[in-house]
Amino acid sequence: MDAKDLATFEAVARLGGMGRAARELNTVQSNVTQRVRRLEEALGVSLFERSRTGARLTPAGERLMPYATRVDALLDEAGRAARDDGAPRGTLTIGSLETTAALRLSPLLASYVHAHPGVDFVLRTGTTAEMVERVLGRELEGAFVCGPVVHPQLVAGPAFTEELALLSAPTEKTLAAALRRPDLRLVILRAGCSYRQRLEELLARRGVVGLRRLEFGTLEAILGAVAAGLGITLMPRALIGPAWRGGQIRAHRLPAAEAQVQTVFVRRRDMLPSSALLAFQKHVTKGQTK
Repeated sequence: MDAKDLATFEAVARLGGMGRAARELNTVQSNVTQRVRRLEEALGVSLFERSRTGARLTPAGERLMPYATRVDALLDEAGRAARDDGAPRGTLTIGSLETTAALRLSPLLASYVHAHPGVDFVLRTGTTAEMVERVLGRELEGAFVCGPVVHPQLVAGPAFTEELALLSAPTEKTLAAALRRPDLRLVILRAGCSYRQRLEELLARRGVVGLRRLEFGTLEAILGAVAAGLGITLMPRALIGPAWRGGQIRAHRLPAAEAQVQTVFVRRRDMLPSSALLAFQKHVTKGQTK
């Protein structure tokens, strides 16, 4: 069993067929079939159930798949590490909460890219759960997520501190009045959003449970729904400055223990940070002290 055999196995499993894997690997199907058979012989198990429509993983193949994916990622990391001479260059892929990207990252990214023109920066956004999963899966070098994060495979460090506010339509003069509405609903992002979880916990402490939910895919849609009186949400106060000052939304202050939330930057503990990532983290820290 070698790395090429595992890479071939991973391609067949991911694409569902020997022919499709051969096209991706730029080789002939017989080479793919030979490598898979050699791997099966070395392990003493059948890895695929073959049919005229393709190849499907056996239970043994499903158990092997995570290791094949990990080896492929490690080989890619090894190549990047060997080529990394200390000068920030190459592709840097970072994840972030949508709120953090909107509030904090635009000026930092602009100055970072200007300072390090050899870096091709890629930013992915999503929920805390999505970003953590993608860091663990080595798809991202690191990500800004809602803290605290405690995981044996991750290193987490403080990045930003936000003040959260409960948002309602402008007609709700007080937080208590907003929570007394008989048709109250939560206006939230999809599952895995850390602010969604915090909102539900905040309301539960006040005896408000079992509310119906309205899920939206963007921050703009959530703010629009709240302004229209469809429900309440929880967001960083600074994010809704223009809407709040313009009277489109009412921002209700929360006790400090509930309002303060820390955004942390997470990366894999066993993954050597690239020079591009180290420069980015230094740039973020420097930007915070200005």
